[in-house]
Amino acid sequence: MKPSYRFFVMSSRATVAASLMACVSLVGCAGLSPVKVTTLDPKSPVGVAAAQIASRSKSFPTFAGIPPEPKDLRPTRAWGRAAGQVEQGGALLMAQTSESTWTLTGTEAFANRARSVAGVVPAVEGSATPAAESFARELRKRATPPPPPKR
Repeated sequence: MKPSYRFFVMSSRATVAASLMACVSLVGCAGLSPVKVTTLDPKSPVGVAAAQIASRSKSFPTFAGIPPEPKDLRPTRAWGRAAGQVEQGGALLMAQTSESTWTLTGTEAFANRARSVAGVVPAVEGSATPAAESFARELRKRATPPPPPKR
């Protein structure tokens, strides 16, 4: 299918006039002058400094100022190989830690081994002093919730 040439040919007078007006407006933009500082008092130190900074000619960087590429960088293909190794390592890790590799078998043997390492656990007895027992009784009494309100 061939494109229509009417999109590429400017035959309309309105289109030609619009293009001409755009060119004229761009020519008018080319003659812009630097902005003068009028909002600050020219006699104040800030106004004087602002006027000096605004009127100072500035040098801009050029493409010649871009430093050359360092020679001690690894080549582009080496970056790709390193990225491939990272991807392979990630895939291996995902395969080793997938859901099917985790089981909960042998927990009794693990618990018995931990108990044998810990040694004998002393039996927990009640408090040896009557003062501690009375203190615990007071705390239990204070911990009970209050009765429900009467309606």
